Amino acid sequence: MNKFKLYLPALLLCWSAQAQEPAKKWSLEECINYAIEHNIDLKQKVQDQESKKVDLSTSKNSWLPNLNAGVGQNFDFGRSPSKTGVIVDQNSANSSFYLQTSMPVFDGFKISNDIKARKLDLMASTENLNKAKEDLAINVASYFVEALYNKELLSVAELQVALTSEQVTRTDALVKAGKVPMSQLYDIKAQLAKDEVSLTEARNNVNLSLLNLAQMLELERSGQSFDISVPVVEDAIEKYMNSILPPDMVYNNAVAVKPQIKEQEYLLESQKKMLQVAKSGYLPKLDFNASYSNGYYHYSGGNDIVNTPFSDQIKQNERKTIGFSLSIPIFNRFQVRNSVRSNKIAILNRELMIESSKKTLYKEIQQAYFNATAAQEKYKAADKSVLASKEAFGYAEDKYNAGKSTVYEYSEAKTKYSQSLSEQIQAKYNYIFRAKILDFYNGVPIKL
Repeated sequence: MNKFKLYLPALLLCWSAQAQEPAKKWSLEECINYAIEHNIDLKQKVQDQESKKVDLSTSKNSWLPNLNAGVGQNFDFGRSPSKTGVIVDQNSANSSFYLQTSMPVFDGFKISNDIKARKLDLMASTENLNKAKEDLAINVASYFVEALYNKELLSVAELQVALTSEQVTRTDALVKAGKVPMSQLYDIKAQLAKDEVSLTEARNNVNLSLLNLAQMLELERSGQSFDISVPVVEDAIEKYMNSILPPDMVYNNAVAVKPQIKEQEYLLESQKKMLQVAKSGYLPKLDFNASYSNGYYHYSGGNDIVNTPFSDQIKQNERKTIGFSLSIPIFNRFQVRNSVRSNKIAILNRELMIESSKKTLYKEIQQAYFNATAAQEKYKAADKSVLASKEAFGYAEDKYNAGKSTVYEYSEAKTKYSQSLSEQIQAKYNYIFRAKILDFYNGVPIKL
């Protein structure tokens, strides 16, 4: 018991240290990688990809020979054929077994074209998976940027509380010096209370945005332990100021690298191979066949029956065959013709889908370009607004500290300054995100 009392403070100290251990701060790259690794929809697409691999393996194995074996046992009672083939009064038992194999020699290029089609289907499924990863990365980035935005708004709210707290102290001194009336102190304290409410809301917004991001990543029991690292984005802003490319330049690169276009192109080529598979129905088929069979006969019920020994029958009844079989299609109720027509229609539909995908891609790039340029201009304007409102607030603060203005005038200038900071922050992160989207279409990975 005494030892427990001795170690108890140390245990409590260790527990307290663990409880206060700072949370890991996740970067955007870490968030994206974690989401890609744990997302359920992506895991399902991986399984779809594995299914395509199985289909390809099945198609390749079509070249292999098949091998079948069988055994049989028959009994005849009353009258049955003798060794000479004459039906006599006797009973017989027949044991037999066989082994046979066959393999395609020529199938009208059906198997080879089917293998090519399955390879293209696998490549298409890979691009579909890549497209899903890109979409997930964009969604994660949007939640991450929202969290950064709310974190900066929290800093603005904390600044406002600090500024107002300083003014409460100064106003109290001015009241005691008889330079301003007591009502000024009440008004500035009321403003402080409003700022503290705004600070509470800002903290809640940060927590909610972090929670949304954690849920997007499908983190288990993240709670209060989840946080993100704040990158230096000002360098990124300067980088992107003169690097926004026009839509045509971005599209020319995007159409060659974006997975949604490559997927459709692979599926088109696969459909063309399936057309060749359908056309193979017009061509003859040549197969190689081989077999081995044997049996044992036992007769009973007759007076003059003499059964050949088992070992002799195995030697005598043995049969080996090899050969080729040629199948020539003459008329199959127009099944091949209709299959060819269906595949030609599917090819035309796939070509239309590619054209539609390219048009959609170009529209998205156009929208991303104009969104980026608009966000850029808005950020420049917001930057100027912050400089102007900061100067105005400094002037209003000096007047208030000198007792030459009211709390209302001071609070109004501070509110305008706070609004301009919030607008600048919003414009900054909106511009960064829009520029990243444009880079994304240009094949650049999303990172901060």
